Amino acid sequence: MRATILGVCLIMAAAASPGAAQERVNAAPTANTKAEQELLTLSREKWRLMAEKKADSLAVLFHDQAVFVHMGGHWGTAQELQIIRSGGIWYKHAEIQAASVQIIGPTAIVLNQIVLEAEVGGNAVTNPFEVTEVYVQQGGAWKLAALSFTRLLTPGGSQ
Repeated sequence: MRATILGVCLIMAAAASPGAAQERVNAAPTANTKAEQELLTLSREKWRLMAEKKADSLAVLFHDQAVFVHMGGHWGTAQELQIIRSGGIWYKHAEIQAASVQIIGPTAIVLNQIVLEAEVGGNAVTNPFEVTEVYVQQGGAWKLAALSFTRLLTPGGSQ
């Protein structure tokens, strides 16, 4: 447990480092590079597509070998798309409280601190999460290779 908490703290500290571009809601925007801004926009678009259950559009964004880590388990692209199509998880609204992006060669890590309103198995739930998105460049486009939810201990996270 301590190792997990320490790991989360280290990830959050790294995201807040001067090398990571950050975007905060209700704060003056930072000067992001064109690629960083493209990734932040792509991430926001992903949340919109998930809320609208646009699985076909998401299939274009998701890498074929992507992994999705949720509180209840992990699975691949085909299962995530099926869950979205069926409404098994309906990502109704993600309120993005903070976002950052770190580009390392052909890989980008986007961190989103969100409050997620969702419907899971027919039950309405709201949870604060730190969401890690890993994108890779493929054929000149960014593809989502990993999406991982870490539930935060306090509402609104640790801003």
